This record gives sequence, C-alpha cells and structure tokens, in this order.
Amino acid sequence: MEVLMGSVCALVLVGWVCFGLLKWNGIRHNRRGLPPGTMGWPFFGETTEFLKQGPDFMKNKRARFGSVFKSHILGSPTIVSMDPELNRYILLNEGKGLVPGYPQSTLDILGKSNIAAVRGSDHKRIRGSFLSLVNPSMLKDWLLPRIDKYMRLHLNNLDSKTIDIQKLTANMALFIAFKQIMETESSSSYEAFKAEFDKLMMGSLSLPINIPGTNYYGGFMGGLQASTPRPKTYPIYMGGLVLARGGWAQVRFGWVAGWQANFKTWLTRIREYKLNDDEILDQVIMILYSGFETISTTSMMAIKYLHDHPTALQELRDEHFAIRGRKKPEEPIEWNDYKTMSFTRAVTFETLRLATVVNGVLRKTTEEMELNGFVIPRGWRIYVYTREINYNPFLYPEPLKFNPWRWLDKSMESQNYCFLFGGGSRLCPGKELGIVIISTFLHYFVTQYRWEEVGGEKDTQIPES
Repeated sequence: MEVLMGSVCALVLVGWVCFGLLKWNGIRHNRRGLPPGTMGWPFFGETTEFLKQGPDFMKNKRARFGSVFKSHILGSPTIVSMDPELNRYILLNEGKGLVPGYPQSTLDILGKSNIAAVRGSDHKRIRGSFLSLVNPSMLKDWLLPRIDKYMRLHLNNLDSKTIDIQKLTANMALFIAFKQIMETESSSSYEAFKAEFDKLMMGSLSLPINIPGTNYYGGFMGGLQASTPRPKTYPIYMGGLVLARGGWAQVRFGWVAGWQANFKTWLTRIREYKLNDDEILDQVIMILYSGFETISTTSMMAIKYLHDHPTALQELRDEHFAIRGRKKPEEPIEWNDYKTMSFTRAVTFETLRLATVVNGVLRKTTEEMELNGFVIPRGWRIYVYTREINYNPFLYPEPLKFNPWRWLDKSMESQNYCFLFGGGSRLCPGKELGIVIISTFLHYFVTQYRWEEVGGEKDTQIPES
C-alpha cells in the first residue's frame, strides 16, 4: 500500500512539474502584441509534434489559433504564417528586416556560407556564382549530356523487376548530383557517399543536441569526417565536396581521388565571383542537398499520379515517343528535345503543387516589427508556410484534382502566389536544373517501361516494355 501511495505521489509530482514547465515556457515568451499560440517545453518547444505530425500540426494549430500563430520549433520561438498576403509580403521584402532564418542545425551541417543562409551583397555574389553553373548555356552544353548519360545508366535493366519507386527516385536524384561533381568515382565511392549523406539529411532539421545517438550529432559528424590532410588514396566518406589545396584533394566529409575532371570546370565557372574555400565547399554541399528532396519526391509522385490518371500518362507517352521517333535508339536527348516537353513540364508543376514537396521557408527578424497587427520581437523566426496556397480553389479550380493541363497556360508559373520554387530574390536558382532532371527521368521511364502497382502503395512492378 505504501509503495502504491508513493508511486501515485511521484506521478502527481511529475505531473505538476511538467505542468509548471509548460506554463513557465508560455509565460516566458508571452508579451503584448504577439499572435496566439502555445510554446511547448523549454528548449524542445513543440519540435517533436512539428516533425512527426507535419501538415496535420499546422492544420490543428490554424483551427485553434487562426492563420498566424506562435510556436517554438527547431530550437527557436517562431511565428507561423499561413496567410497568403502576409507570406507574399515577407518573401518579397528581405531588405526590410526579414532575413533567412534557418535553424542552427541546418547552418552547422550545411555551412554558414550556403546560398540559403547568406544575405545582402554576399547573397548576390554567391547566387551569381550558382547561376553561372546552371544557366541555359551550361544546362544545354554541359549538364544535360551528363544527366542523360547517368539517367540511362541508373534506369537500365529494370525489366520484370519489382522495385520500390521511392528508393529508385531517391537514389536517382543523389546519383545524378554525385556524378555531376564526381564523374570518375567508382560505385563503392558512391555507396560510402550515400551513407554519410543520409546522416546529413537527418541531422539538418533537428534540435542542435550534440550528443552521440542524436540526428544532429550524426549529421554534424558526417559533415566533419576529416579534419586533417589525408592522401588522395584515402577511402571516400562523402565524396563530391572537394577543393584542391597544395596538391591534396580536401573534402568536407572525407578524402577522394579522381575529382579533377568535373570540379575544375565548376571552379573555373565561379572564379570570377571570388568565393573563398569555405564558400565554395558550402555551395557544393547545398547543390547536393537542396535538390535531393524536391527531385526525388516529385519524380516518385509523378509516377504515382500518372499511374492513377491514364489520360495524362498517355499524353506524356505521346510527347516522349514523338521525341524518340526523331532519334536513333541510343541517341541522347538534347536541349531542343527538352524545350518541346511542354506537357512534361506541366506534369512536373502539377505534381509539385499537389504533392507539395516544400511546405515553406524560414525567415528571421533583425528588429522588432509589426506584421498584420502583431508585434514580432527581434530575433524570432517566421515560418512562411506556403503549402495551403497550393490548394486554394480560387487559384486552382478543383485543387485536389491532378490536372496538369492547367499549367499549359504559361502565365500560371508567374502568377503572384506561385511559390513552388520560392519567391522574390530567393527564387530557387536551380529551378530549371531540377525540371531538366525530372523531365529526363520521365522520358526514359515512360519510353522504356510500362508498370503496374503491387502490394498496395509500396511497390511498382516493371513489366518488359
């Protein structure tokens, strides 16, 4: 009996302590002018719920507090905006005290000089260097031929196999990016690279708790595998991120041989922008990181939507078989072929809209400011949550219907609330590169294979074409 009473008392005490911590954290971040909301636990905030529940977290908060509310996520007090007009204002007014606000974990793992984090003249300079690598001339003459080559290699020999389409597209996106930088590296190098990249992805959106076993620790250590010079023959850890220094190939995640052919081309292109060593390395990390989720998920969901909508699939097939009809069997697709893929582009945009791969972006206030009648303290983050705009029936009639034909009206891409690739001065510089990769994937997938779903939504059976 005494043991039972002791357990009950302990539970009551723990309950009161938890209640007190929640109350204290709410009071600590409660000041006049802030929007309504809850702040969760000290330090942890509501990060766990935010990461686990995803869009449902946002829907529940909006139902309770409205389209603008406060929370505490990813280590920082945060204002979440689901208001289209306010979001557009924030994205277009970086110069008015609204700057990139990525979490500490992202900055630590991707580097403080990556294009998404810097601002002002540094952003202009680094963005210019990035655009020099992905402009139409580079896409046409240098990037597309390599994308085509490695896409055919990646999609080879799938006949009569049961594949996990999620794994296929994830490996495709990473493999294509890896080969753009490390063309001469072996498959074993790629596998080592992939293992460390997975850690980086997990750690980049996590609480910055640097303890073994946490996602942050795994991502951070994966990003700093090598700290002293090593010979070129040392086994690769995370490939791709290389820079010549005194005859050695320095890699943020390891050491690698065989890097020169592609990376020297990159260095030559960006030399005029006077990037230092750390800035160059951070940009290469960002190139690998930023397109991975968008390209892999969009490619996967496009296959899903096309399977469910035979009319769209047939129109896409017709477009790509018309291209193949003008070419020899092993002849690669070229820039002029890509420019004719209007329906493919429409499928890509509709998939991005309906699947909503990117839910929003983070900004941070450099000074106290008033937004929509609320007073936002200096240093708070603002989560510009753009997901719900994609389902606005006034912008997209029948918004839950897969209708790629809507995007054949080219004005749709430039309408005021199209934030599929960001907005303002931070419109994704790799937008066209991503569309090229997805279009090349769809070209070879639909012209080489027919497929059917097996095992519910998990697998796709690839019959011989």
